[in-house]
Amino acid sequence: MLQIILPLVNKKTKLIRSFTWKEFDENVEEITNRCYKYKLSGIYGIPRGGICLAVALSHKLNLKLQNKPEKFPLIVDDIYETGLTLNKYKDIDKAKLFVLFSKIKPIWFEIVHILIKSEWIIFPWENKNNSINERTSYEFKRNLL
Repeated sequence: MLQIILPLVNKKTKLIRSFTWKEFDENVEEITNRCYKYKLSGIYGIPRGGICLAVALSHKLNLKLQNKPEKFPLIVDDIYETGLTLNKYKDIDKAKLFVLFSKIKPIWFEIVHILIKSEWIIFPWENKNNSINERTSYEFKRNLL
């Protein structure tokens, strides 16, 4: 279960949650179990957030890590918020797309968790001390403030 570590007040209350290595490992196992039925050529992790997930899944599924998505890839990312990143990959031939967290109900990709719009996840590979600055920068660039 995700743990709230710090409430942040902006125009409306926004939650920052910490996602642990234990939770990450459990989610890798879940995605692995859901992907065994697919014929996949390899795995591509969308930089930056998808890279850790791609490496972990590459080992679990015994798939090669791809520098760019090829035919029949498993494409993974850490979070779907606005679609700016993942949408670039949705038309790749026979691709299977997986995201750990989504802020929308998935239509053409699979997820492990759904979030409310105001939640911000700090992944275990991220610097917790920079999380507020990173969130503010992210929201400013996307006109979400």
